[in-house]
Amino acid sequence: MASVDTLATPERLEAARPPSIWRKLLRHRLFMTGATLLLLMVLLAIFADLIEIRPPEKMQVRLRFKTPDFAYPLGTDNYGRDIYSRLVHGSRLSLAIGFAVALITGILGTAIGVAAGYFKRLDGPLMRLMDALMAFPAILLAIAIAAALGPSAMNAVIALAVVYTPRTARIVRSTVLVVRETDYVQAAKACGARDRWIIWRHVLPNSMAPLIVQLTFIFAYAILAESILSFLGVGPPPPIPTWGNMIAEGKDYLREASYICFFPGVAVALTCLALNLLGDGLRDVLDPRLRVQIG
Repeated sequence: MASVDTLATPERLEAARPPSIWRKLLRHRLFMTGATLLLLMVLLAIFADLIEIRPPEKMQVRLRFKTPDFAYPLGTDNYGRDIYSRLVHGSRLSLAIGFAVALITGILGTAIGVAAGYFKRLDGPLMRLMDALMAFPAILLAIAIAAALGPSAMNAVIALAVVYTPRTARIVRSTVLVVRETDYVQAAKACGARDRWIIWRHVLPNSMAPLIVQLTFIFAYAILAESILSFLGVGPPPPIPTWGNMIAEGKDYLREASYICFFPGVAVALTCLALNLLGDGLRDVLDPRLRVQIG
């Protein structure tokens, strides 16, 4: 009979070990589909200068409303500009706005959520302020702030960050309220650890999973909201191309050239779909309540 040491080989121990988070993500179809689509959009933005056919601002009035063909794969707009070149260059600003909103929202939302969830005396004032911001419909508040600040990419980022920070703060706060009462946090307090050290060492690392999932959705919401702001004239102004102002410029020509709005609309839809699939995959893997189902 083989001994226990012989049976417990490194290969068998490795096979018996639970799969890591990265392995679970690589096996998750929704996550991989979303990650692939998002990677394609990011590569489109990074290499826009290399894959463009002609400068996106170049006007050729005699070629206006040219339907898609070999020379102009996505056609031309009302000024004769190449829609394909404008689409790939527009991906840069649209993705940059979405990423900036997600980053700012993540920083501010985490700071407010941790402060409100960990320090009881700050919970009431901070959450009432967040509730006041959430009382307004998100897109209407973003339109009001962007209109007050003026049409620009930076002002669009500020407006959307103000709108989505309260939602992130509430999610972080709810997680911190649970982590704050755990045994290891209470033990650290009993040992005399400072609040700053406890937050950095215990609270933040155990609050990241729902935050990461939320930020993927915020990324998608920001790209969609930027399109709405640009459509209404309070987003990044022309001639700088974004998917939103491309749709806004083409809305008056839907009868004769619907493809002007169609192609940037498809780009927005695919990017938002990719980010939502990415977020769903992360939620399935990182949510402890779902690990049993997918493990």
